[in-house]
Amino acid sequence: MRADRTLSAVARDLRALLGDDAVVSGSTSAYLADETETRGLRGYAQAVCVPSHPEQVASAVAWCYERGIPIVARGGGTGYAGGAVPVEGGVVVALERMARVRSFDPSLWRIEAEAGVRTADLRRVVRENGLFFPPDPGAAEQSQIGGNVATNAGGPHTFKYGATGAWVTGIEAVLAPGELVRVGGPIRKDVAGYDLKDLLIGSEGTLGIVTAVWLKLIPAPEASLPVVGFYGGIGAGTAAITAVLGNGIAAAAIEYLDAGALDATRGSFPASVPDAARFMVIADADGSAAEAARLQGELSEALADGAESVYVPASRAEVSALWRWRDGVSLVVTAQRGGKVSEDIVVPLDRLGEAIKRTVEIGGRHALPTCSWGHAGDGNLHSTFMVNVHDDAELVRAQAAAEELFALAVELGGSISGEHGIGWVKRGQLARQWAPRLLEIQTSVRAAFDPKGLMNPGKKR
Repeated sequence: MRADRTLSAVARDLRALLGDDAVVSGSTSAYLADETETRGLRGYAQAVCVPSHPEQVASAVAWCYERGIPIVARGGGTGYAGGAVPVEGGVVVALERMARVRSFDPSLWRIEAEAGVRTADLRRVVRENGLFFPPDPGAAEQSQIGGNVATNAGGPHTFKYGATGAWVTGIEAVLAPGELVRVGGPIRKDVAGYDLKDLLIGSEGTLGIVTAVWLKLIPAPEASLPVVGFYGGIGAGTAAITAVLGNGIAAAAIEYLDAGALDATRGSFPASVPDAARFMVIADADGSAAEAARLQGELSEALADGAESVYVPASRAEVSALWRWRDGVSLVVTAQRGGKVSEDIVVPLDRLGEAIKRTVEIGGRHALPTCSWGHAGDGNLHSTFMVNVHDDAELVRAQAAAEELFALAVELGGSISGEHGIGWVKRGQLARQWAPRLLEIQTSVRAAFDPKGLMNPGKKR
């Protein structure tokens, strides 16, 4: 039975165990929500721990596990699925203070970083040494490496380089009932046992708490040269995407915005946008200066067919401005009505156009302004229903629209989540996609790691 203790009692006991500075005093509100707060999701907690080293994490987990208290790991709080929201109370273990780079070997292309290192900081450190950590999820200035691993975060350049998990060679984690373990490490091959490392990647804190990771790196591309195509509609835009792939052009990223997303953001685009543009494609070319220039030329030619216009940034400043604009799309769309319900479905690339069109139709049936944008090369849509967060009826309609969206993804042969995870907001939806036997296996795996069901309860189901 889970302990029924007051906030002060749990916090007092944890302070005695971990030290006064390892438990948040005063308001804990900053640790009770993530980006789903705009759709009304907020949790509660008996205490919030901010450990400084992995042994403190292990002690906190052991203390909670012995007393039947839920444990919720938290990174930067940038998730869109409620994965870090303590919906069943308990103790939040926030990893923000565990932000050391433990080792960095530029000559061996590897780094070991604690879970609280911010994504952008890690990318800057390795870039200053001529190396590259390719995963580029949104909110990189706030998101943390541990959270990226826990959700297997993606981003625009996942198309060429893969999601976060593709770059993880080892994990340090605390497992129930409070044991610090390591699997993998500063090595590139390891088939000694079942791939427990990959089980922890993307597990959203339900199998354990990631405290540090070993990451492989590559030499930084000498140049990154994007091309932007503007189109009169979905058909012309998706045909351009197909042309890029069909011509064998090795783009590093292929992004899209539909009409609604483009309308919301065209005013801040760093160049002119044709009045007739109803669809945008951004394709990136990287590599050596000569290779990037060659690929940029090929992309420009492929994207020009059927385009209203093509924009080719001519300077490093213009390239940076373009990607800053792309990083801000989600915020600008949110600002249209104060909130959004945005889901990250994936479909086979040949069904992308259909999924974009039907996303808007779903929103229309529920009387909600709707748009989508995302990682076209991966078939990954951020299908978004814009809402007034103060209108409960709209939030209910948006949830119903999201459920239709999940059904659409499965109907088209895709997945209910490409990079945000299941978390809390998609609980129960995996049954649309997986056979009952697969759900049983997932439940069994979880029980093997967490027999009491206390690690981030209610999530990843």
